[in-house]
Amino acid sequence: MRDKIVLAVPKGRILKDLVPILKRSGIELENEFYDENSRKLYFNTNIDNFVVIRVRSFDVATFVAFGAAQIGVAGDDVLTEFNYNEIYSILDLGIG
Repeated sequence: MRDKIVLAVPKGRILKDLVPILKRSGIELENEFYDENSRKLYFNTNIDNFVVIRVRSFDVATFVAFGAAQIGVAGDDVLTEFNYNEIYSILDLGIG
């Protein structure tokens, strides 16, 4: 998995708003991603070296801070509560 870029996304409300943004960005997720009952962690995309993980909202920060994901989408509440030095907010997506 080291040669792949991992995007951590939260389950729930933010994810519903994020999916159209990913599609507009040219990122297509495998069908199983849309199955809320799937227990799979890593989901492939149409980009060979880019995968998405779907985790609990508060876990996004931890996955990024400890290197399990290189990019994460999280609410301001998560960033404020966890305040990891390894994480910074680079873009407000205007969702959530």
